[in-house]
Amino acid sequence: MKLYYSPGACSLSPHIALREAGLAFEPVLASTKSHKLQDGTDYYGINPLGYVPMLELDDGTRLREGPAIVQYVADQVPNKNLAPANGTLSRYRLQEWLTFIGTEIHKTFSPLFNPNIADEAKAVFKDKLKSRYEWLNGQLADKQFLMGDHFTVADGYLFTVTNWTKPMNIDLSAFPNVTAWHARVAARPAVQEAMKAEGLLK
Repeated sequence: MKLYYSPGACSLSPHIALREAGLAFEPVLASTKSHKLQDGTDYYGINPLGYVPMLELDDGTRLREGPAIVQYVADQVPNKNLAPANGTLSRYRLQEWLTFIGTEIHKTFSPLFNPNIADEAKAVFKDKLKSRYEWLNGQLADKQFLMGDHFTVADGYLFTVTNWTKPMNIDLSAFPNVTAWHARVAARPAVQEAMKAEGLLK
């Protein structure tokens, strides 16, 4: 398999999932600025939408969208418990988390990376993010991870976007359950491997 990624982008989430799963894959750097691969290939020719992540399976099939990719990865190794079994209420809870992270956290961060958006508007998005993290802090009050005692692909996704609080100067110190959860995820060997491979850790 090939994972098309950009360092620190939302593609870190499936990168973490693949390493947690122990699956063989080739990381392929796809610049989100130039939209070219390292060999000069036009990434738009691979993904017409131009963004990461994209997972190319061994048979050439391509999967877009992080929440879909991480569930596919989890289902390849059911014994790793990266996602509950399909058809169970727990699986729908996982999808509930992935949707929340994608629509309420990930997409609220997106305007903050846009240099053309005024600071006043960015302040509105930052306030919304803080309200979502305040809610998350309550959700994590009696849990090690989002789904309970076990790490799932939802934790990998939330970890990825929560990393963006630092460059965006969003202080999470008022949310101790979130910061403790983030530290737990950051300490996982597969997470460390993925971040090192992307040049995010020395």
